[in-house]
Amino acid sequence: MTTTELLAPVTDDDGAPFWEYTARGELRVQACANTECGELRFPPRPCCPHCRSFDSEWRRMSGKGRIWSYVFPHPPLLPAYAEMAPYNAIVVELAEAPRIRLVGNLVTEAGAPWNSVDPARLKIGAKVQVVFAQQGEFTVPQWVLER
Repeated sequence: MTTTELLAPVTDDDGAPFWEYTARGELRVQACANTECGELRFPPRPCCPHCRSFDSEWRRMSGKGRIWSYVFPHPPLLPAYAEMAPYNAIVVELAEAPRIRLVGNLVTEAGAPWNSVDPARLKIGAKVQVVFAQQGEFTVPQWVLER
């Protein structure tokens, strides 16, 4: 399998900065730049859903979180994913922004195969830390168990 066979993230004007930051090894989340609001939001969008401001900024996150949910897709729907099965897909709740949840894979180290973690080690609530791996043209967030 090559990374070009995997689905690539969709980028638009609102989300492009997210991928620019991941390429630098930073996890950032869009925030309302209205000083009276400041709400974090993900996925990125042009307007704050809380105060309707069009002003935004990108705030750096610690990269710490916890597994909020997970699944092992059986069978994978796309052929490029079949050789990695069974692999995990996790939803991570960010530590400093519990309403923000990101999807990724729990791996043993950055760039490790998606099936590199023993499925028995996945637990709801397990603490994780972001790492970054190259996948085709993109640097994607992955997660490792916090030590």
